[in-house]
Amino acid sequence: MTLSTLNAFIRLRSAGFCIVALLATLTVGAARAQTVAPAGNSLARQIVSDPKFRAAVGVFDRDFERFVAELIKLTEIPAPPFGEEPRARAYMAMLKEAGLENVEMDAEGNVMGLRRGKSGGAVPLLAVAAHLDTVFPEGTDVKVKRQGTRLIAPGIGDDTRGLAFVLALIRAMRDAKVETAGDILFIGNVGEEGPGDLRGVRYLFTKGPWKDKIKRFITVDGGNLDLISNSGLGSLRYRVTFKGPGGHSWGAFGNVSPAFAMGDAIARLGQVVVPKKPKVSYNVGIVSGGTSVNSIPFETAMEIDMRAVDPAALKDIDAKFKVIVADAVEAENAIRSTANGKITADIKLIGDRPSGTTSPDSPVLRQIAATMGVFDKVPVWDTNSTDANLPISLGIPAFAIARSSASKGGRGHSLDEWVDVEKTQAVKDFELAAAMILSIAELP
Repeated sequence: MTLSTLNAFIRLRSAGFCIVALLATLTVGAARAQTVAPAGNSLARQIVSDPKFRAAVGVFDRDFERFVAELIKLTEIPAPPFGEEPRARAYMAMLKEAGLENVEMDAEGNVMGLRRGKSGGAVPLLAVAAHLDTVFPEGTDVKVKRQGTRLIAPGIGDDTRGLAFVLALIRAMRDAKVETAGDILFIGNVGEEGPGDLRGVRYLFTKGPWKDKIKRFITVDGGNLDLISNSGLGSLRYRVTFKGPGGHSWGAFGNVSPAFAMGDAIARLGQVVVPKKPKVSYNVGIVSGGTSVNSIPFETAMEIDMRAVDPAALKDIDAKFKVIVADAVEAENAIRSTANGKITADIKLIGDRPSGTTSPDSPVLRQIAATMGVFDKVPVWDTNSTDANLPISLGIPAFAIARSSASKGGRGHSLDEWVDVEKTQAVKDFELAAAMILSIAELP
């Protein structure tokens, strides 16, 4: 009996349940375990024990300093939102050097290349991506500082380490002559962060040359290899601009004010009760407007962020928010004078990240669980906002995996963001992440 099972038994006894309940729990657990075995375990063990896979891990070990050098090189090429092209062109050259076929940049700025498998297209195409952009604006100092094995620079972890990992994986597969059943499309995509609004993968799956061809998708973006982000956290973001006639704070006192209408809308939103499970959130992140302290503003604005995993829950809070804005405008126009004009509100969508979940019972995630089991690990299914959101919303099996263990990076989205490139742990991380990716490439 495992420790977790023993703990479950103790909890059941303390709650007054009978032993039959425990036996039922064990039976269900055994049945669920069979969903990842024996086929999934067999494939995973076959991959990990293959001499070519062992050789690929050895290549990464041998060329580790190159991985570090490329991580530094890419980090020091600025890639602010909508300014990823210099890094994209450098990455495209690296993909070509690594031996991929059909290396190209699409109309949105994504760069990609193909590694052909043995099946001649019979096995569904797998796409493996890492995003090129960072959250940091143009002009940010991205020079890498080194403290022992720790590298410090904006964006070095999110997601430049993912880009460097993908390059190292391609080369290790090439040098070790690793063959996969299915083709793998390797991608450096734009537009994952904030204002990018997933524009890179949105184009990839809806307009680009690989539209309708990608059947499985993995994004390398995260900081803990035990966490598999299989649920996409959906979000809607709006900029709401309130307009009115404005005027002098003394002379025009009594006229309608965009500031009061916006304040009323914020207060009303703050009173909305939303579910805690599944969680729903809302936030007013930015407020702006006005010209002087003694002027009734003619324009104010606020930016709203609303999130949920459940698409129906996100739709519900979205509808309530729009009613709140309309009610606040109506209330302001009713309570103060509209002799010089009324209050209006313009709601503009500035972000739309779809939500959804790839089920842990799907073939791809059963295989991931089986592969992690070979390394004595159990996946923790996680909710996050990544490039996987888009394909998940289209019904394509997709998820995010990390580029390193949790203890090997931190301070994401800050100027002192860091990663640790201690070699022993990095090789172990590479081995696990590579095994997960290759196991999906082999999946019928």
